[in-house]
Amino acid sequence: MCSVREMDIHGDDGGHLRFSSHDAGLVELAWIVESSLMLSELWETIKRQHNVTLLCPAVCSTLRVETDAATLSLADGRVLRARLVVAADGANSWVRQHAGIGADLHPYGQHAVVANFATERPHGQTAYQWFRKDGIVALLPLGEQVVSLVWSCRDALAEQLSELDDVAFCERVREASGGVVGGLRLLSARATFPLRLMRVDKVVKPRVALIGDAAHAIHPLSGHGINLGFGDVDVLARQLESLAPWEDPGDLAMLRRYERARAEEPLLLQYATHALNRLFGTESSAVSHLRNLGMNLTSGLPVLKDALVRYATLGHF
Repeated sequence: MCSVREMDIHGDDGGHLRFSSHDAGLVELAWIVESSLMLSELWETIKRQHNVTLLCPAVCSTLRVETDAATLSLADGRVLRARLVVAADGANSWVRQHAGIGADLHPYGQHAVVANFATERPHGQTAYQWFRKDGIVALLPLGEQVVSLVWSCRDALAEQLSELDDVAFCERVREASGGVVGGLRLLSARATFPLRLMRVDKVVKPRVALIGDAAHAIHPLSGHGINLGFGDVDVLARQLESLAPWEDPGDLAMLRRYERARAEEPLLLQYATHALNRLFGTESSAVSHLRNLGMNLTSGLPVLKDALVRYATLGHF
């Protein structure tokens, strides 16, 4: 895990934008955490909670929503009844589908290629991003002289990158990143993930609430997908904690308060990341000039840069 002190963003034709925690009066802009370690810690923390019952392994077979409760039947015959079911089961949410909530999927025709590398030179707690003709390349600091790659690119290139041998792959990433951290040595297996925009018909129904990727999916270029999920958890938990003992946590009026509170941020980031991906995916020379000019103009406006930093780090302008 590593804090980010600087963000260094490059366009495809001379555009450059740099964010600094020092300039913004912050200790850091973000933290990069290896997902497997974070999941392990969350799992161990849940196991230690005295008021949580874990049913694992378990497979759901049916979901039935009634007036006073929701009933989940498990494949092994166990039956669970609760006043509220929270769907935290990812973009392909079983709960969402069986609750009858529709989802509009917009595949980007892209995959994210992900891997970790040891670097020849220190990264200086800087997150790098390049908007290139062949996709969006990000190198994120992850420990001392270790970086994590996220290369969002068209399906065909993602397949080519996956098929390269380790040495050739490291050299391809070094070239794409301009050698900012020197030579690279692969530390992990490569993984690829399909990229898509997903909007749901609704986030809540009586006795059911969606959170995280079950409720929204965005392009990873801003790195905010998991933050949206954390925001969902925070708002829903606070609303549940504020209920009086006689209030029903699965009541639609209460759940709609959660839905309204989480309506703006996911929608804003979905449209912003979708627009940026479209903008930098256009090969027109005129559009290329305008988008790089926009990056340079933003770089020269400290007030605008500070506003963007505040939103990215604090969730508000």
